[in-house]
Amino acid sequence: MTIRRYAVTAVAAFLVLFLSVLPAVPQDEYSVFPPDLFPDAERPLSRFPHEEHMVYETIEDCYICHHVYVDGELVEGETSDGVPCGECHKLETDDGVDRLRAYHGRCKGCHEKQKAGPITCGECHVRE
Repeated sequence: MTIRRYAVTAVAAFLVLFLSVLPAVPQDEYSVFPPDLFPDAERPLSRFPHEEHMVYETIEDCYICHHVYVDGELVEGETSDGVPCGECHKLETDDGVDRLRAYHGRCKGCHEKQKAGPITCGECHVRE
């Protein structure tokens, strides 16, 4: 009986250890947009494979997505990496590109141009 008890204890200890370490291990290479980005979202937020996009030849520089504009002109080579998109792209705006149009324009627009990647709503906004 004691061997069985040790085995059960060892399995339980392993499960506790495994489950406590699991959140620290990346589940996949996706970036998930923060829930407060679109507070009244009608669809689930999209999951973005950031690492996968960094190896495409068509995206040679980070500023393609992490762009900086000065006086309405794109500043080539200057990146806004680390600055949340919501700093510039507000939920609603009269002067600039609102957040929804910015994401859809950048992501879907590139996919349409490259004829690759998800384009329909359900392909990006996957219900789990």
